[in-house]
Order: sequence, then C-alpha cells, then structure tokens
Amino acid sequence: MTSTNKYPQYLDQPESRRLEFKESFPKGEQVARTAIAFANGAGGRLVFGVKDSPREFIGIADDQLFDMEERINSSIFDQCAPTIVPEVYLQSAAEKTLLVVDIFPGSNKPYYIKKSGKHKGTYIRVGSTNRKASQETIEALERQHRKVSFDSLPVYDCGLGDVNLKPFQKTYRDLTGKPIGKSQLRNLGLLTPERDQVHPTHAALLLSDSSARKRYFPYAKIECARFKGTTKQVFLDQTTIDDPIFETVEPCMAFIKKNIALGATIGEIYREDRWEYPLEAVREAMINAIIHRDYAILGSDIKVAIYDDMLEITSPGPLPDFLPIEELGTGRSEIRNRVLAPIFKDLKLIEAWGSGIQKMKKELVKYPEIALTIHEIGHAFQVQFIKKAVPGTKQAPSRDQVGTKQGAESGQSEGRVTARVDARKNSGSFCFRSFVQSRNI
Repeated sequence: MTSTNKYPQYLDQPESRRLEFKESFPKGEQVARTAIAFANGAGGRLVFGVKDSPREFIGIADDQLFDMEERINSSIFDQCAPTIVPEVYLQSAAEKTLLVVDIFPGSNKPYYIKKSGKHKGTYIRVGSTNRKASQETIEALERQHRKVSFDSLPVYDCGLGDVNLKPFQKTYRDLTGKPIGKSQLRNLGLLTPERDQVHPTHAALLLSDSSARKRYFPYAKIECARFKGTTKQVFLDQTTIDDPIFETVEPCMAFIKKNIALGATIGEIYREDRWEYPLEAVREAMINAIIHRDYAILGSDIKVAIYDDMLEITSPGPLPDFLPIEELGTGRSEIRNRVLAPIFKDLKLIEAWGSGIQKMKKELVKYPEIALTIHEIGHAFQVQFIKKAVPGTKQAPSRDQVGTKQGAESGQSEGRVTARVDARKNSGSFCFRSFVQSRNI
C-alpha cells in the first residue's frame, strides 16, 4: 500500500458525483454500492477517516490500517460484479492518516451487487448520493458497454413515412451545398435498413417535423422563462420551443434578447451599446445544451431561466463519464450524440470539437461584470452567467424592469451576488456540486 504526504485539493471540496467521505468503515453494502456507482459513472474517490459535515479529519489508527484495507478490498471483490479493482493508498493530512480508495470508470458496465442481480442491484451516482438505477439507466449503461449511442438506435415501429425530414434536408442542402437523398440520410445515420424495411433512428425523429417526434420525445423541447427578481415565484414572460432540434437555437436567442437589457458602457467621450450578457457565449452554451443533452432521459427538458441577476441554462444529463468537469475548456471532447454532433457541425452550429467552453471564456473577457459558473446538478448540466458590479458600467433596464432597480445600478458586489445564489441554493431551488471558473475571466 503506497503513501503520499502532499496535501490534495480534494480534501477541501464538497462531496460530489466523484467524491465521498467516510469517518470509518460502514456496515452492510455501503462501500460496495459506492464502488459500483463510481464504476458505472465517471469513477470516483472514497476517503476514509474524514467527517464530512462539518469537515473534520478523524484519521485511521495505525494498527487498523491494514485491517481496513483488507475489509475494503474484500467488500468490493466479494459483493460487486463484474469485478472492480480499486486502488487503495494512504494519505497524510493534518497529522492524521487517511485511507483513500480510487475507483476508475468501468469498461464492463453495468456493475451491480452480486446477490441482488443486475436489475435490482445496479447503482449510479446522482450528485453526492448513490441511487438504484432504473431500467432505462441500465439500458443506457449497456449501450455504453457496446459503445452505441442512443441517437443511433433505430425506431422499429416507425417507418420512413412517419417522419418528415424535408425541412431538415432543405436546410442541410442550403448550408452545405451537398445533396441529401435517402442514401445520404443512411450515411448520416438517420435511416437504418432492416431486411425489407427502412427505419428512422432516434436522431432522425429529433430532426423531423412530425407528430412522431412529439410522441417519442415529448420532452425534447426547451422551456424558457423570465422571472421577476431573483426567485422563480413570479413569471414575467415564458415560452415553449418545440421545434425540430436543429431549428431551436434562434427562437431561444430571440426569447433571451427580448428579455435582457441592451445596456451601455460609458467612457470619457463615447457610449458603447451592448447586451446585458455576452450573446455569443450564451449562444454557445445554448448549442452545447442542445447537442450534448441526454435524450434518453425522459421527463426532463432543457430550461432557460432569466433572473434579474443571472441567466441560467440547464440540460438533462451529466457530463460524459470520461470528461471530468475540471477538464472543460482544455480542448478535450467527449461526444454523447454521435449521429447528431457531426450533423450540427455540418450545419455550422458547431465550429470545432471541444471549443465551446473556450469560446465562452473568450467572449467573457469583454464582460468583466459577468461570472461564468459551470455545475453538475443532480443528473443535469448547468451553465450560469452571473452579474456582478463593475465600476464604469451602467446597465439599462429591460422592458420588464422599468421602474425597478438593476443589480448593476444598485451597486451590488460580487459577494452579494454570491449570497443571492446561495440563498436560492439553500431554499431548495438548486443543488450545487460545482466547479466555479474564475470570477475575473
């Protein structure tokens, strides 16, 4: 068993999808369930000898270390299937010895409790908790094992006549200059021949203008809302965008522009008009939400929420398992929807793989009064553009805010913005497990 003395940053982080703390070895299947949930997801780290709330280093006595290591290895090996091989090592912190167990993302998903079987013993990580997987989630894990994306699956009880792809074909032809008949639709992964029939894939339904899309994907829509103040209690404006997904970006941006201010930066001589939020960064976040959402999750839609102090975009589905949130913006890319993503690139909605966060950060350089915050929240992914006060910036009111004080005009500090967000978090509106990018982007 190896040992390290360098103090790691994760000891100061909250429990999350990839991190859990234990004071001591728990009873029952808790360790096995956590190992399974980590292996079925993005991997994770289980740290023994730490009290989570309030955070306190308890440590493991020297004469108990090897016995606990044996119990951990036995629990994982004896109770989990397929086999999970953890990495166990010692960590020194605050003059205490901790026992750390690293679980890596599994390649033989789904993992489950042996005695319970796959359908009753499969667990996944949702936020900082272990949850029993639904049948739909088990099927998604099996697709990961087969390296098959959900959008590529054929819909067998739908025929070619059930989907209307003509609007998509026209847009594709206009933007790419390429012909797009049945053979091209097959090459793009939108049609699947099966014996004497041709079936549309899930991707085809999502791109189609047909009742079949609404029947199979009633939640493949975007709910947009402008709220009064900083809570969700009062709606000022709202709309539902239920178009084929390649046509949803512009209606979303139109709603956003209708409900944010066209402000002004005042210099010594000139006045520069500009939007309250960096629209190119918001547009990029919107495209990412559409193309990277998990369309296998039924019952959840994309949500755009505009408050007095923040613009927020939430998309169903966490980050792909092999893309840690800390690596966003480094150019790394993991594609969830392998049929839709190349099509979005052909339509020039995506410029280059892995460039979305970089583009947002570049745009935010021009907006020092806006903080970019990225979260995994439960089983969803969230991007927030949070306003903070910057001297020399005057914010004009939007049409729904005439007669009310704007955050920037009332001189609210970054700390007060954070306090408002925390207040919403503590009231139950949000469940943050976050990686917060620099507020001085």
